Amino acid sequence: MRFGSILMTVVGLGVAGGAVQVAQTQLSANSADAATSGVVEVVAAAQDIPFGASIEGHMLTSISWPVNAVPPGVFTDFSTVLAGGGIEPRRAKRALAQGELLLVSKVSGFGEKVTIVQTLGANSRAMAINVDAGSGVGGFVTPGDFVDIVLTQGRNETLRAVTVLQNVRVVGVDQTADEQIEQAGVARTVTVEVTPDQGQKLALAQQAGKLSLSLRSLDAVEDKPLAAVRLSDIITETSPTPESAPRPVIRVRRAATNVEEVPTR
Repeated sequence: MRFGSILMTVVGLGVAGGAVQVAQTQLSANSADAATSGVVEVVAAAQDIPFGASIEGHMLTSISWPVNAVPPGVFTDFSTVLAGGGIEPRRAKRALAQGELLLVSKVSGFGEKVTIVQTLGANSRAMAINVDAGSGVGGFVTPGDFVDIVLTQGRNETLRAVTVLQNVRVVGVDQTADEQIEQAGVARTVTVEVTPDQGQKLALAQQAGKLSLSLRSLDAVEDKPLAAVRLSDIITETSPTPESAPRPVIRVRRAATNVEEVPTR
């Protein structure tokens, strides 16, 4: 029995060693094929990775990429992405879609803290705006959207509205900065990305009156200066409908066959 156990152990070790040798041979063959065909294996997201999430092995995959089209900052080895030996993991500095290449600019360093700062562009600032259900577009504004910011100011006859900023990116809603969030909710604060000059204007506007957000379309449009609108501009003595517009007609049936058309007043 003891001899049989020893023999089986030796056979098992031989099979395991052979499997490792085969795997190493296959990996070398794949690398050689990649080099010959002009492609390289790069690290990509195997699934959607939310903003701030720890980068773990099951979230990653490798894909073939043309050598002459590899963008700067890619990872070609999982060991340079994944933490080991008690090291804190890297985190996503922005939401990553399935199949998206991992770049140095998109992930943090090992153990590096990830905050909303990593989502800002060069020389940009983040400023929060107090909103409610009405001024926050009913809660349908989410991180990644673009909005216009409208200031309402004055009382009674002096009441007016003016667009103070256009095409501003929303970077956070309350405490959430994940652009992949799908569930809308009524927020108390919305954080937007602004330039230093826009930040000064926004700070003054918040003290001058009530701010409202206007959610923009996904279609690209050219922004133009918008004049302020006063209460007197919308309260008029006549209907805003043009006088030349045809008035609706009501058809009244008299008896079985006679139909009379009666214009409305």
